[in-house]
Amino acid sequence: MKHPMKTLIALACAGAASCAQSADLMQVYRDAVGFDAQYAAARAQRDAGREKLPQGRAGLLPTIGLSANTAWNDVESTARATGVMRDAAYNGNGWSVSLSQPLFRWQNWVGYKQADLAVALAEAQFVQAGQDLMLRATQAYFDVLLAQETLTTAQAQKLAIAEQLEAAKRNFEVGTTTITDTHEAQARYDLAFAQEIAAANDLVVKQQTLRTLTGKEPEALKALKRAVEIGRPQPDDIGKWVASAESGNLGVQLAQTSLEIAGQEIEKQRAGHFPTLDLVASRGKSGVGANLSTGVGSDTTSTAIGLQLALPLFAGGAVTSKEREAVALKEKARADLDYAYRSATLGARQAYLGVSAGLAQVKALEAGVASSQLAVESNKLGYEVGVRINIDVLNAQSQLFDTRQKLAKARLDTLIAQLKLKVAAGSLAEADLAAVNALLE
Repeated sequence: MKHPMKTLIALACAGAASCAQSADLMQVYRDAVGFDAQYAAARAQRDAGREKLPQGRAGLLPTIGLSANTAWNDVESTARATGVMRDAAYNGNGWSVSLSQPLFRWQNWVGYKQADLAVALAEAQFVQAGQDLMLRATQAYFDVLLAQETLTTAQAQKLAIAEQLEAAKRNFEVGTTTITDTHEAQARYDLAFAQEIAAANDLVVKQQTLRTLTGKEPEALKALKRAVEIGRPQPDDIGKWVASAESGNLGVQLAQTSLEIAGQEIEKQRAGHFPTLDLVASRGKSGVGANLSTGVGSDTTSTAIGLQLALPLFAGGAVTSKEREAVALKEKARADLDYAYRSATLGARQAYLGVSAGLAQVKALEAGVASSQLAVESNKLGYEVGVRINIDVLNAQSQLFDTRQKLAKARLDTLIAQLKLKVAAGSLAEADLAAVNALLE
């Protein structure tokens, strides 16, 4: 029976390298476009929003109705004076067509302008959902890469500690070191094994997170090139990025459109005080069989055309109340726009500083990896000649693997910060993902 910990590690490793053909970022993104539930909901919401325009236009176009009726009548009549009863049974039927064309309904015209803005709002929301999907797909992809790197580092660290443990045991047996070195190495080995188990579990979780986004079992993913060079943002000026965020950020554009819609709503509600004028026309025909009144059947055809004016006088204060409500909602929309401006500029500043700090951190950690590697080699040599103890070698190894892990994370975080900077400016596109994808092996 397999040990459960070994099974977990085997599962993580199999998920990371089971396929000969590795997937890249663009493939993962395209899979997410076709599977992600949030993006599918956003697409449906956009399609629903597009229907606002024909709905608004309908208020300016004529309405035509057709009605028809038929009824069987059975009438009995008795004269009070003579007691004579008369009976008549006949059919009555008819049809009519009516047309109404608005000539002046200001609220309908305002509603049409609102519908046009609502379509623009729906389109912008869908673009925002697309940018969000790019970020989520990239983040999920990088989370798996980082988890794989963490597991690989943990396994390499455990192997290095195992070698040091064997060396400590041999040196103790020949009497050149104390049992303390063996105990220290054993403790570090046990800790490394625990870290490997945690890393394997985290990798499985990250792989399943990616699966919920793409609908596919996690494949082997292409990693970043070892000597990858991450360029600075262009333009390399925080002020220009902030200015771009103020005008191009999708959150700002959505808030601006919502403010325009709220302003139109005030005018729409105010139109409840205005008169309405419609062109109305109708044509119909009715027929009735022989009845007690006439004794003969008759057919009647009628045609009417004219103007219909309606002037609202009092509606219990509802129109005025709705107007005040619309004014308050416009003030809310204005405050939301201010918040969107501030959030966009803050997001641009944070993302730009994140990229700058990330690039500096990457360079520092690259130098740290090189110096840590030299420190490991020096401590191993010193341990062999007796000027260093086992704990010095273990500490140097631990520092090297920790620095490698931080370097991998810094590179991925910097790339994510670059994408977030594009989101803040409202310019993130598939070409930006393709640029990141080109940095993969």
